[in-house]
Amino acid sequence: MKEKLFEMHVHTSEVSTCAVLKAEEVMKKYSLAGYNGLVLTDHMNQRTFKDLSLTDWHDLVDYYLRGYRIMKSIKIPDFTVLLGMEITFNDYLNDYLVYGLEEDFLYNNSNLMEIDIREFRKLADKNNLMIFQAHPFRVDTVITEPYLLDGIEVYNGNSSHNSNNDIADLWAEKYGLRKISGSDFHHFWGMAPGGVKFEDEIKNNNDLIQALKHNRFKLK
Repeated sequence: MKEKLFEMHVHTSEVSTCAVLKAEEVMKKYSLAGYNGLVLTDHMNQRTFKDLSLTDWHDLVDYYLRGYRIMKSIKIPDFTVLLGMEITFNDYLNDYLVYGLEEDFLYNNSNLMEIDIREFRKLADKNNLMIFQAHPFRVDTVITEPYLLDGIEVYNGNSSHNSNNDIADLWAEKYGLRKISGSDFHHFWGMAPGGVKFEDEIKNNNDLIQALKHNRFKLK
């Protein structure tokens, strides 16, 4: 079976204030580039919501899901869109990529940014989510204890930052952490594409989680 190429770290301008392209354009660009799907990981942090007049958590989640819902409304043959997030908790500047996410999880767990990675680890275990620290060796980032993670991003393609990908790869080897690769897509300049190639079809979050847990993938 042909491997399935997925982008694992991508942002849209509907939600992420640092992104430039809209959801529809992002999706179509990746499809034309030969990807079979993507996990949309818009930012879940204070910056995302700080200029909004929204105070109700349900309304904030509705806002957060805008890019994802636009992508889901667009039908491209043999292209899968799954929901994820890049969350930043208020106590640290660390960013975490979360996979296996469903809309109900967001609605049912208010004020996620106000907890910490230890509390979120418990939520992840209860809800079959996986946590990968994004670009763990950038300046101002604190490496998280390996036991709290399912893996780390060892390749980050955003050339606007020095992610020290080589150090991340060595760290993953040392602690036996799963490795993922992502473009950290915000726009098409200053970005070197990343992603992972799955051995199996990925059509839903269960497929994704099973493939990640059992290491049935390789880096692009």
